[in-house]
Amino acid sequence: MKTIEMTGKTVDEALKNALNELKLTKEEVDIEIIDEGSKGIFNLIGNKPARIKITKKKSAIDEVEKFLTDVLKSMDIKAEINIKEENDIINVNLSGEKMGLIIGYRGETLDSLQYLLSLVVNKNHNNIYKKVVLDVENYRKRREETLIKVAQKVAYKVRKSKRPYKLEPMNPYERRIIHSALQGNRYVETYSEGSEPYRHVVVKLKK
Repeated sequence: MKTIEMTGKTVDEALKNALNELKLTKEEVDIEIIDEGSKGIFNLIGNKPARIKITKKKSAIDEVEKFLTDVLKSMDIKAEINIKEENDIINVNLSGEKMGLIIGYRGETLDSLQYLLSLVVNKNHNNIYKKVVLDVENYRKRREETLIKVAQKVAYKVRKSKRPYKLEPMNPYERRIIHSALQGNRYVETYSEGSEPYRHVVVKLKK
């Protein structure tokens, strides 16, 4: 967290000087007025400059990096953290050794970490909501491709056997991929049934 002290003829001038040096906006810093300064006698004798301290506020990216660094350290995992923000979506990708521990069984650990990151980023409800997407070496994309292939194979089986097919339990994110993959299918339809964490997708023939 960067902090600097700055002086000026007035508090406003000191603030302007500090913001120019840090290349930040007023909304991105915390301001502490150390001395408001004084003009002195006849604005000539005993002039005292205003002095302030400004500190760069933690950004959402700073919060994400700090949280993940602490989590990875506690798990004794060394990983490269790559963070990009665009249109209020924070995309985080991890790479390194022991990434299987971060992913967990069918991505459960990954989803839990993503949920916690979202809480950390959006803890101040006065700020704009930011969506957080956490991935590990493109695991989500590879998993999505696998699930789409599974959906297509199951649809073929259902059409051939004319019997409903229940898929294994999946989290909401993975169920949405199955539903989406078969949404435009002319022969089958999908729905979810059961309670979490055993809720699953059923594929059946259209009537």
